[in-house]
Amino acid sequence: MTASNGLLLINLGSPEAPTTPALRRYLGEFLSDPRVMDIPPLTRSLLLRLVILPRRPQKVAPKYQSIWTEAGSPLVAYGQEIQKKISQSLGVDWQVELAMRYGHPSLIETLERLKKSSLKRLVVLPLFPQYASATSGSAIEAVMEQLGSWPTLPDLLIKRSFHDHPAFLDAFANRGRVLWQEGFDHLVFSFHGLPEHQILKSDASGHCLQSPECCAIPEAAGRGCYRAQCFATARELAHRLEVPMEQYSVVFQSRLGRAKWLEPSLNQELERLSGQGIKRLLVYSPSFVADCLETLEEIAQEGAKQFKALGGERLQLVPSLNDGADWAEALVQILRELAP
Repeated sequence: MTASNGLLLINLGSPEAPTTPALRRYLGEFLSDPRVMDIPPLTRSLLLRLVILPRRPQKVAPKYQSIWTEAGSPLVAYGQEIQKKISQSLGVDWQVELAMRYGHPSLIETLERLKKSSLKRLVVLPLFPQYASATSGSAIEAVMEQLGSWPTLPDLLIKRSFHDHPAFLDAFANRGRVLWQEGFDHLVFSFHGLPEHQILKSDASGHCLQSPECCAIPEAAGRGCYRAQCFATARELAHRLEVPMEQYSVVFQSRLGRAKWLEPSLNQELERLSGQGIKRLLVYSPSFVADCLETLEEIAQEGAKQFKALGGERLQLVPSLNDGADWAEALVQILRELAP
C-alpha cells in the first residue's frame, strides 16, 4: 500500500563529523542563511570568509567531539529514532521523513523522496517549539521554495509552533519532575538566544521589548513572538512542576557576534544566582527537543564548570525529550489535531 499522507519533521542540523572541515561546511551553510545572519549580503559574506570560517570551526570541533556518540550527532540520532517511532505509530498510510535544515539528511533529498510518492497531503512540522524567523521561519521558507518546482502539489499543512501544546509540555515536565524533588534551590529555563533586532523586526504591534512586562500580554505569544512563547513555555512547565515564581528564572544562551541579544544570558544568571547563595541549580532547555551541543556542552559542561567556579555545588541539566515514547506520542497527537 502506498502512503497518501506525508509528515516532514525538520530540525536544525549538525555537522557530519566533529572535525574542522565538516564544521566549516556546516557553518558555511548555516550562517549563509539570511534569516540567521540578517545583515547585508556583502557584509555577511565577508564576515564568514574572513572572520568566522577561518577560525570558528577549529575552535568548536573539540566541543562537538566531547558530545559525539557511536551513532554520530545526538541531535540527528535522536531525530531518526523519533522518526521510526512515529512511523510505526501512524502505520502504512503515512510516510514519515526527517530532514535537517542544514547538513544531512538534507531538505532537498528528503523532499525529493516525498515528491516521488505522489502524496495527497503533506504535513510540515519544524521541531522548534517556539517560533523564530531564524529557525521555523527559515525551515518553512526552504520547504516552500522546493515545493514551488513540484508539478502537482499536495494539500499542505504547516505547524508553526507548539510551545504551549499540553502533550509537549507534559513530556518535558516528565523529564524534570523527579529531579526537582531531589531538593534543588532554583530552576532555570534556558532558551536559545536571538539578537534583539530579530525580535523587533518580527513585531508588527510595536509592543516587543518596550517594557519588562510586554511578554505577559496574552496575545503576545499568539502573534508569534519568540520571547513571549519562551516565557509561556516556562510558566506552563513551572506550573506542572509546582515551582513557585520566585524559585525559577528565564534566560537565553548561545550568543554569536556583537549585536545586542536577548537578556539575561545564562552566564549572567549563573553569576546572579551564585551571588544570592544558590548552591544547587536545575536547568531546563525547552527550546531544544533533542540534546545537542547547546545542552550537553554549553550547559552540562561549560555551565556546570562556571557555576562550580562561582561557588555552586551542583548544576544539573534536565535531559531533553530525545527519543522518548511520550515525545513520540506527543508528536502524533499534534499531528492528529492538525491533520485529523
